[in-house]
Amino acid sequence: MDAVRAYTLDCFPENILIDILSYLNVRELIRNGRVCKRWRALIKDQRLWRTVDLSTWKRVTSRVLWTLLRQYLGRGVCSLHLRGLLQSARGGSFLSEPWLQTLSSKCPRLRRLTLTQTDLRGLHSCSLLPPSLQVLELRRCELSPGFFTQNPLNLVKTVQKGLGKESRTTSSSCSCVIGTLILDNVPSFTDQHLKSLSSWDHLRRLELRDVLRVTVAGLKGCAPPGPHALKHLTHLELEGFSRHQMAALGLADGWAGLEQLTLGGREVAPGLFCLNRLVGLRCLRLRGCRLTETLVLRSCGTLKELRMLEFLQVEFAIEAERKDSNERSENDPMSGLRQALSNLLPKCSVLFTQCTIIVGAD
Repeated sequence: MDAVRAYTLDCFPENILIDILSYLNVRELIRNGRVCKRWRALIKDQRLWRTVDLSTWKRVTSRVLWTLLRQYLGRGVCSLHLRGLLQSARGGSFLSEPWLQTLSSKCPRLRRLTLTQTDLRGLHSCSLLPPSLQVLELRRCELSPGFFTQNPLNLVKTVQKGLGKESRTTSSSCSCVIGTLILDNVPSFTDQHLKSLSSWDHLRRLELRDVLRVTVAGLKGCAPPGPHALKHLTHLELEGFSRHQMAALGLADGWAGLEQLTLGGREVAPGLFCLNRLVGLRCLRLRGCRLTETLVLRSCGTLKELRMLEFLQVEFAIEAERKDSNERSENDPMSGLRQALSNLLPKCSVLFTQCTIIVGAD
């Protein structure tokens, strides 16, 4: 018994201690790093800093960010989530160009950056972000007018081999290879920002939620064959759009490369009528909306290449006289729609998650 009582945390191997410390948040990790020299060395282990979430840490200033970057953040960081100062009395931007440059050099494996309530108007271009980024998520942020613009011509001097003279060549000024862009309730996002995304050759996934300043004309321009078409997109998610915006998506013109589409919000129905030309669509998700069985069957029945159809938190409006027939299958209230979709799309998997039925609703 005395031998068991003599054991302390110092007797545990390093891997077990790191597993225990991985359950702590950033502030708790820093506090535990003050216990002793061994714990300080453990806290700096990059296995603890793969996913860094500072969104719950209030009063994060530029000084705190510099301290974290100099002492803790390193090659192990793959995901970083920061919360800005938009709702603070101090306000202002706390992401400076020198800090982003240091972040790029110290964290070359950073793949995902999530910014919440961050003022980015001090950054004239997204080219200042780490070039290793693959996913950029902006929530309730403020953007500069040309934030997503990439200068097509960046004149650099090179020496031609064997000629001994200088010439000027062109290259992309933005070395980011962002493939996924998520914008959630970004009030300053406009049509001009949307047009700028047409020059992003690596952009494959675009999620737009509650972007109120995007107009019908802007949506038409970004849909093929518009002048600013997003030709490389394979996944598109639109949520919180108005009826006119949904009806003017331009999807009916035929978005050749689009494979996955997610529509959400109260005004999804007009967007469903644009699906008849998306012959290559393989995955369709409908979320947080109200639909009828007739609308679903009419809009989805022509998507012969569809392999996944998911309804998430959808309200299905049915007629009052059909109530008794639906009550016969309490375990699966959507058995009728499921069977009809199975007959129309035999190769498609249909999933209902947290869906409800409204009787007698229009």
